[in-house]
Amino acid sequence: MSVDAALSVLAVDDERPALEDLARLLRSSPWIAEVLCAQSGHEALRHLAERQFDALFLDVRMPGLGGLELAGVLDRFAKPPAVVFVSAYEDGAVGAFEVHAVDYLMKPVSIRRIEEAITRVAEVTRRSTAGATPVTDHPSEDDTREEIVAVERANGNATRIVSRASILYVQARGDYMRIVSDEGRYIQRGTLAELERRWNAHGFHRVHRAYLVNLRHAVEMRPDLGGTAVLVLSDGSEIPVARRQVSDLLHRLRM
Repeated sequence: MSVDAALSVLAVDDERPALEDLARLLRSSPWIAEVLCAQSGHEALRHLAERQFDALFLDVRMPGLGGLELAGVLDRFAKPPAVVFVSAYEDGAVGAFEVHAVDYLMKPVSIRRIEEAITRVAEVTRRSTAGATPVTDHPSEDDTREEIVAVERANGNATRIVSRASILYVQARGDYMRIVSDEGRYIQRGTLAELERRWNAHGFHRVHRAYLVNLRHAVEMRPDLGGTAVLVLSDGSEIPVARRQVSDLLHRLRM
């Protein structure tokens, strides 16, 4: 593998000392261009949604969204990273095989095993690149890639993975956001401003200071008192549209 083909890696472990050790070992390899770190499955999903990685070095057991569960949804991405599990337990090996991991490392990880795993990742990446078919007159991967969102059920007792396309709207609720999709109702920490920045190019529009709407689910816009409006979605939801947003929203709906 040439220096030009050096790999970008996302390392994920909920225990900071273990994560720092893993990142240090990865960065010591001449074949690694960069290593980003995440301390939870949720944080890893955010990184994966924002950019592409060649490999994911992933702990198996983590609170909330575990490593096997996270790896299991990667095939929904346009170009998923190669997965290498890093665990202190052997009982995740069978599950790792089922999600097509390229290697399974036992903690404490040696530099020799790290290099072996990197070699396998490089080979998988080389084969994937060699087998790729040039595409013309089609949207770029960044335009077509589906974002996978980690959310919690409204009662807070379970984590669920939903696709961005299934989301009808997001409502601000203090430090949380209420996410309404055609699969259910969920909550997530964060702000509408951050989602608006990331999702605006994917059909979402900030129609109100408390609402971000997926315009692909919009079916009707009705004028209301005082120059405001109501946006009706495919499930019958009626979302308020602020007066200063009416003109911009009409423009986007007509595009």
